[in-house]
Amino acid sequence: MSDHSLLSQAVIEGKGDQTAELATAMLNSGTKPQDIISQILQPSMNTVGEKFSSGEFFLPDMLLAARAMNNALAILKPLLDSSGMPTLGKVVIGTVKGDIHDIGKNIVATFVRGVGFEVIDLGEDITDEKFIEAVKENNADILGLCAMLTTTMPSIGSVIKALETAGIRSKVKVIVGGAPVTKDYAVHIGADAYAHDGGEAARVCKELLTAKEAG
Repeated sequence: MSDHSLLSQAVIEGKGDQTAELATAMLNSGTKPQDIISQILQPSMNTVGEKFSSGEFFLPDMLLAARAMNNALAILKPLLDSSGMPTLGKVVIGTVKGDIHDIGKNIVATFVRGVGFEVIDLGEDITDEKFIEAVKENNADILGLCAMLTTTMPSIGSVIKALETAGIRSKVKVIVGGAPVTKDYAVHIGADAYAHDGGEAARVCKELLTAKEAG
């Protein structure tokens, strides 16, 4: 089996130690870091997302795969400064005010980053003002909002209203998610899209970017 196939398999199976070793071996053999990311890591994360959405993979599998990919990225990203790596677009993401849960948000960030977006992860318990500031400063294409509690769900709508007040709602696509959030709720509060998990979020972000560029 080639290093290409071995690295892909290691990511999908969540073998973090192997991903770092294989990524290093491929670099030493002359493979460009951007090629390892675009041709192996990103497609592998797409596969993991599909397996999760189909019910073949569960949350622990997602976490292991995300960790494995990050191990490889830790080796590759420092080398991209000189060689460059085009990104699909910029995504600002965070858990809304009053909510300190971050596991789901971290998985989404990893998957979205894994398929080629530049991700600005603000963390958890983020105020409306911080979201607005980050969208403006980074000229973000997409804003990802996460709420894991029914009591913090209204904060998602508050951020969307803040975007409108700031006059930048039309400039950024909003995707929302979290345990209590539903597709119907996303429509109700005026979000552009909803995603149930990291794999779906990565796919939907690509669709939103296409729609944004077309519009």
